[in-house]
Amino acid sequence: MHSDSSGAQMIRGGAPSQTPAATSLFRRLVWEGTVPLEIKIQAPRISYLPLLIPDIKKHLTDVILDESNAALVKEEDWWFEETERGGLMKWHWPIGLLYDYNIISQGLHSTSTPLASTTLPTEPLRLTLHLSSPPLDKLLLTPNAETCKLSYMGQLKEADFLRWGNTRKVTGLRKQDHDGLWEGVRTHSFDDFWRIGSKIFPTTTPLNPHQGYNPNGHSTMNSPPSATLAPPSLSGTSTITPRSPTATESSGPNPQDGAYTVRSVPVRIFLPDGPVLQELVPPVIEEGRAHTLRHFLRTQLPLLFPPPPSQPQAYAILQGVVVPGDAEMAWLGACMAGADGWVNICIGLGRAPTR
Repeated sequence: MHSDSSGAQMIRGGAPSQTPAATSLFRRLVWEGTVPLEIKIQAPRISYLPLLIPDIKKHLTDVILDESNAALVKEEDWWFEETERGGLMKWHWPIGLLYDYNIISQGLHSTSTPLASTTLPTEPLRLTLHLSSPPLDKLLLTPNAETCKLSYMGQLKEADFLRWGNTRKVTGLRKQDHDGLWEGVRTHSFDDFWRIGSKIFPTTTPLNPHQGYNPNGHSTMNSPPSATLAPPSLSGTSTITPRSPTATESSGPNPQDGAYTVRSVPVRIFLPDGPVLQELVPPVIEEGRAHTLRHFLRTQLPLLFPPPPSQPQAYAILQGVVVPGDAEMAWLGACMAGADGWVNICIGLGRAPTR
């Protein structure tokens, strides 16, 4: 319960005043008193805060609020704030990104030396839920599930365009597939999501040694023509005879859908209290070498990631993991991207923490 200084002085002064004003004051202090409650939720990294609201409402507000007050609460007015520093939680960011960004922000405002090696924080992200008066000037759209879905699909299409130079892989899906992607995110169903997501995301086909580099951000295939495949036996006999595999069977996934053949890996860099950076990230660089995270960060943030013999002044976190510098950008785009297709790299200042 919070009280103002006048109320506290009345209590400390011995017998409290019994004037009508004092009586009203203390009754109001009791009425408006609050206590901090911490309720932990294990939320999926790829999910979004608005998707947690139905469960919060079901298990929390419907229990705490009486029927008349609960009827006055509108879910579209709910909004979240980081408890310690009061930062507004962006509802259109994946929860995992919110968590990682909070880690690097804590490091920036920490009183300890920024180069001290520490373990990566694992404590919960502490949020304050407000049930009214959302800061609409800071929120992009009404934070409900439907507008969250629209935002998600927009991010998915943008990532698709960066990868392939068009959005045909996403826009070519049937409406039930669009809905199925979102339903997989909403229900946190890995199988349901990837049944459709595998049509959009690149495969992990290994780097072709004949693959070339295009400075405009395109990867080119310079592989020699494959041998002519013989057709299967058409003898009509009932015996099983060996046959040459078809092109699809021989090569497996289409090489043109591979992670090393995309035009650009959809990557965003998040700096603590800084701008969000976005650049074209070709999967292959000069001489056909795989583009690594180390090369990418030295190019984009040379002061934080200088070349040897200087030591890095920062580290990269992706999906809650400190990523090694030799990780290939193509692999990160295929395996470590969020459900929206983006590789969201958070940059923490100082020496890389260890688990």
